[in-house]
Amino acid sequence: MHDIEPYYNWRHLYIASEDDKSPFHGREYSEFVFSQTIYNHYIHPQWDNFGSLTLYLKVLFCNYNDGYCIIELLGEWNDLLYNDIMYLYREVIEPLIEEGINKFILLGENVLNVHLSEDDYYQEWFDNIDNDGWIICMNFRDHVKEEFTNYNLDYYLCFGNSFDRINWRTYPPHKLYNTVKNLIIKRLTP
Repeated sequence: MHDIEPYYNWRHLYIASEDDKSPFHGREYSEFVFSQTIYNHYIHPQWDNFGSLTLYLKVLFCNYNDGYCIIELLGEWNDLLYNDIMYLYREVIEPLIEEGINKFILLGENVLNVHLSEDDYYQEWFDNIDNDGWIICMNFRDHVKEEFTNYNLDYYLCFGNSFDRINWRTYPPHKLYNTVKNLIIKRLTP
């Protein structure tokens, strides 16, 4: 797992540690010291810890004018034992909402497993992004999406189908956002 790096081809456009509105503003990273682990497996030092023992992330891009954020995830999403959604919501999402972000694109191909519990924080997140906001989960593994569906998180999160067919790494952030926004509009238009 130590060789899985956060996506870095947008670093010339945005760096969360240099964004004074970011929850990770001022954070310093090492390229050589591997200190963070998921179940005794070291991970690349560029991933951000937000309080979870098993889930890490990287804010790849934020656009405060259009109100969107793109976040890449790594690890195990474990609400059952570690209440990861609480940490994610309180430490990352809530501060971004306070800065005007109401559209979230979560990239989940490196989320290896999920253990869910209750939907309280998902509902709170959904309720606090106003009427034109949304939460998209792209490229999550099939068993993760099945668990999302089993816990009725599809009420709060959009995932699967057309979102998983987007090769997001070939897009610049604004084009990815516009592509996802158009899919949401088509999905919501009768």
